[in-house]
Amino acid sequence: MSGHQPTPPGTPNVTEILADWVIDIQGADIPNEIRYEGLRTFVNWVGCAVGGASHETVDAALKALMPFSGKATSSVLGRAEKMDALHAALLNGITSHVLDYDDTHLKTIIHPAGPVASAILALAETRKISGYDFITALIVGVEVECRIGNSVYPDHYDRGWHITGTAGVFGAAAAAGKLLGLNKQQMRWAFGLAGTQSSGFREQFGTMTKSFHPGRAAQNGLCSALMAQAGFDSSERVIEAPRGFACVMSDKQDWSEIIDGLGDHWEAGLNSYKPFACGIVIHPAIDGCIQLRDELGDRVSEVESLHLDAHPLVLELTGKRDPKTGLEGKFSVFHSAACALLRGDGAPTAFTDEVVRAPEIVALRDAVTATANPDRHSASVRIEAKMRDGTTVTKEVERALGSRDKPLSDEQVTEKFRVQSALVIGEAATDRLLDIAWKSADLDDVAEVARVSSEAVRKKGAAA
Repeated sequence: MSGHQPTPPGTPNVTEILADWVIDIQGADIPNEIRYEGLRTFVNWVGCAVGGASHETVDAALKALMPFSGKATSSVLGRAEKMDALHAALLNGITSHVLDYDDTHLKTIIHPAGPVASAILALAETRKISGYDFITALIVGVEVECRIGNSVYPDHYDRGWHITGTAGVFGAAAAAGKLLGLNKQQMRWAFGLAGTQSSGFREQFGTMTKSFHPGRAAQNGLCSALMAQAGFDSSERVIEAPRGFACVMSDKQDWSEIIDGLGDHWEAGLNSYKPFACGIVIHPAIDGCIQLRDELGDRVSEVESLHLDAHPLVLELTGKRDPKTGLEGKFSVFHSAACALLRGDGAPTAFTDEVVRAPEIVALRDAVTATANPDRHSASVRIEAKMRDGTTVTKEVERALGSRDKPLSDEQVTEKFRVQSALVIGEAATDRLLDIAWKSADLDDVAEVARVSSEAVRKKGAAA
């Protein structure tokens, strides 16, 4: 029996329209402020990829896959190893997401850079690509994945799909296809190939496999573009077909979110950057607890319990009551609040196995309660701290740091990069990598960013 069903009357040719736009859009068509946000997206991604490079998740992935890698053309940022481009895309997608410190498109909770930047930097090490063309492709890929995400969110996400993986594969295919110079026919095939590889389950949150999703999306998106370039055909209506991506994987299909305003309204300009290394819905609680800690001073040791009045997604996504590992801690608002109050920490150092099991953290964590309030904004929280003398201290966070209303500045993005990268490659090498990352849009060969990272790791290894 054929898998095809007639597309309902009035359904636009979404895949064709989107693919044609990807091929037609030029760098000069992208407003300067969007191009700059694309640069910020890339800088933040490089810092996260290097920062996550020494995690045990990456060690395990490299141990499993290195024996099967092809020609070593492309870097794993923050590591000495090089792999073939497809495997490097996978590994950099893992490294950049494993700390849950990466960027977020707040409308969909997609982490846009992981699938896209991981795919195209690996590709850039196999051929010369200018920084200008690279940033153009990055923005185009982010735009594609976020628009596709908008069209099915929140129904798709509520079903249990990890939207970074499922929508991200389209963004990776678009960006790679743009840089490969695909024609319109090939780009439609690339989307078809990407769509059939769209996956990732929210069940995996709190495990190593969560970071596998953007890595596989990067790898599969790049693979899709390469196969389409070679003439490997596919459905040309994979997004909108009755048995295609949106209709199979979501109860909501809003085609206008994908095709309306292409090139005029930019989802890529709405990207945000995390100040804390965990699920973004926890950020208001961490922000508030750090503020409360600063206000209490020495009295912080007198806090007996905490109660959080939070958005419902906080408990839905991060309600792990008794996390056992650092990765699980990233999905425990109870752990995050306790650690932020007692240590003032929401960085990667707050989410290690050791900290999650620390007795004083566990004791306060067990005294944290939370209520889901549907009237709350997702970036807000009310915290009530009950003191041992029976008094109560409250803290209201209207909008958390890192939200659209309180975005990170360039200086804060830089400091975030520096703190996590220095732990992996050292301070001097981090300064050099930061400098080249901020200049990446003007480079003749954007692979210089990867080369600087690899050189830093080699020098550190030689000095050890």
